[in-house]
Amino acid sequence: MLALMLAFTAFSCQQDAESIRPNIIYIMSDDHAAHAISAYEGIYKDVAPTPNIDRLAAEGALFTNTFCTNSICGPSRASILTGKYSHQNGFYKNEGGVQFDGSQLTFPKVLKEAGYTTAMVGKWHLGSEPTGFDYYKYHILSGGQGTYWNPKYNENGTEVPETGYATNFAGDFAIDWLENKRDKSKPFCLLYQFKAPHRPWEPDSIYMDLFEGIEMPYPATFNDDYSGRELTAGNTMMTIENHLTRKDLKMTPPPGLSGSELFQWERTGDKGEPFSPSDTLMGLDLKKWKYQKYIKDYLACVRSVDDNVGRLLAYLDESGLAENTIVIYTADQGFYLGDHGWYDKRFMYEESLRMPFLIRYPGNIDAGQKIQQLTLNIDFGPTLLDMAGVKIPDEMQGESFAPLLQEEDQGEWRDAVYYHYYEYPKWHQVQPHYGIRTDRYKLIHFYFDVDVWELYDLKEDPNEMTNLYDLPDNEALIENLKTKLGQLQEQYGDAISLDEMRKITSENMTQY
Repeated sequence: MLALMLAFTAFSCQQDAESIRPNIIYIMSDDHAAHAISAYEGIYKDVAPTPNIDRLAAEGALFTNTFCTNSICGPSRASILTGKYSHQNGFYKNEGGVQFDGSQLTFPKVLKEAGYTTAMVGKWHLGSEPTGFDYYKYHILSGGQGTYWNPKYNENGTEVPETGYATNFAGDFAIDWLENKRDKSKPFCLLYQFKAPHRPWEPDSIYMDLFEGIEMPYPATFNDDYSGRELTAGNTMMTIENHLTRKDLKMTPPPGLSGSELFQWERTGDKGEPFSPSDTLMGLDLKKWKYQKYIKDYLACVRSVDDNVGRLLAYLDESGLAENTIVIYTADQGFYLGDHGWYDKRFMYEESLRMPFLIRYPGNIDAGQKIQQLTLNIDFGPTLLDMAGVKIPDEMQGESFAPLLQEEDQGEWRDAVYYHYYEYPKWHQVQPHYGIRTDRYKLIHFYFDVDVWELYDLKEDPNEMTNLYDLPDNEALIENLKTKLGQLQEQYGDAISLDEMRKITSENMTQY
């Protein structure tokens, strides 16, 4: 059916565009880990289900091995837009004042040139003004991160303050554009992007006590002691135990604090400063208290995202748009939910490397599929262009995985993915690293001011607790993985020296 749809596109411009060419709604949240979506069968599936997001999996396809190329918000967004790795699109990291080069080719620009009307609402977080959109309305406070409450937006160049909760505003803006602002003579592409559930994890008022009286389950690696990984996993500033702040944990400041004094009080913990809500809560009990507060706020923010995905799906049903609209749900990368004792992302370890990806296109994607092939965020744009019948620009490094959705004709596909992370030391002191992941093995090289290799067997050690690199009998495996790694670096144009890699991190580097 998908192949038939693509065949129509050669003459679609002469036809009723909206009824022939697929509409596209690309929904993206920020820091939403796949294992916090109940369709992925994580530990929160029963206590914090996501029925509306799950609906996309039930009525379409769920990808189980979709990965980011650089696990941090802005760079992942830039890679998604351009279909290119960070070293090709120039947006390596959030910190240091770098802005996305909006003159580059992006998949919304290509769709717009092909006759689509395009829009983006919600979180942008790329510094520069959006390009390639007929309409946009994006967060402008907190360096583009936006605020959960009473946010301000840039609406096509005009600053617009709003009073209320940002996640609900994203839903309002998306439906308002679809109903009232778009050119209905054209097919559309809408980027519908949430701030949530990004730090500082502030739930809507109706969900403040959503999980009261419930003890959330703990990840299997919650008390990881980082044995054998002391210089890498064991040397971060993103632990539940030591690096959540008083503000993160919604603690009430003493009366009379304001200005810099209030700021310092709220930021306590960011650099590992010890604190506790009581004189008696210490050790593992304190760590568990912090985790429970953090994960409940995080999952309460997810609940509002799921609500607003449901609002959008209901609108599509009611308006008659559902049948001809591709709907995607994803996040800009994964996230640690107490896994390895952490919050945040950045590492090439599974929980931050893996992205949720669910897609529905009624009549064209068989319902209930689970796609296990290795896919990347740089593939999203090429896939959408392919499904829209639009030529994929040669400069895009990603590949269309539309054929994977045709169960009878999947053909050959990649057998390994490449990853590269650059930002250091701020935030969270994660060493820059690059690596390769196959369906079974992962090889990582940490290189900035250490020289550490790590090897994991994901079949025998899915939680990545045992570094096999220096153990005997792995020489041939390591040699093969390094050869494949070098081939991927050549393929993607990242075969540069370690000094050149370190220079990229050092440019505009922000210290703690």
